[in-house]
Amino acid sequence: MTVASPQNLKPRKTPRQARAEATVDAILEATIQVLLSEGAGRLTTTRVAARAGVSVGTMYQYFPHKAALLYAVLKQHLDTIAEAVEAACARLRGEAIATIGEGLVLAYLDAKTVRIDVSRALYLVSADLDTAELLEGIWKRIHGATTALLASAADAEFDDLSVVTFTLLAAMSGAIRTVFERGAAPSMLQDLRMQLTTMCRAYLEAVAITRPTPLAKHRKVAVLMDQRSSQSLVEKFTEVRRQF
Repeated sequence: MTVASPQNLKPRKTPRQARAEATVDAILEATIQVLLSEGAGRLTTTRVAARAGVSVGTMYQYFPHKAALLYAVLKQHLDTIAEAVEAACARLRGEAIATIGEGLVLAYLDAKTVRIDVSRALYLVSADLDTAELLEGIWKRIHGATTALLASAADAEFDDLSVVTFTLLAAMSGAIRTVFERGAAPSMLQDLRMQLTTMCRAYLEAVAITRPTPLAKHRKVAVLMDQRSSQSLVEKFTEVRRQF
């Protein structure tokens, strides 16, 4: 099987005006529609141009061939997922670890399954494209945002944050990959939301080092002060006894 290389997959030019951006968006959406209705084998630039309502010449200004179209759609799809995870990480920053675990898993699953037919179709066609560079960039974005989120947890910290982040993301992505490969029913997706949330939250709580809350710190200081005060009284009482 021939795998298209990245240098041959990137758009010929980037749209700079609103009208050009709308044209590219229409072409990418038409690519998705043809992919879903006709399949990757019957997807052609001519069919995509007709569905988008543009000339083949106009489309060729941006995408020279079928593989470039699929690569652009895949990049747009993955960028949307990364943006959703980054937004969730920003929203959850500073929360308790249980809240972080649940919120992160649900945000990731929602982003991956909001158009699950598209996600599954793109997962299958990605094997024909050289996506190593693209996937590495997306992974760095998601890994960086998740690492920063876990570091901000109000009630926990971790010995090796990088390992914890990797393990958490691997668990989530592995579960989703299984869904795409086996074609899980909607009811199974609902079960997955609950089970994966429980699993990831339990993992984070298991490997976390509990961080004292402000109230706990205050109580600890109060106890220490009481202990020192009591010790001081004992010392004074002992000194008085020695004087008699």
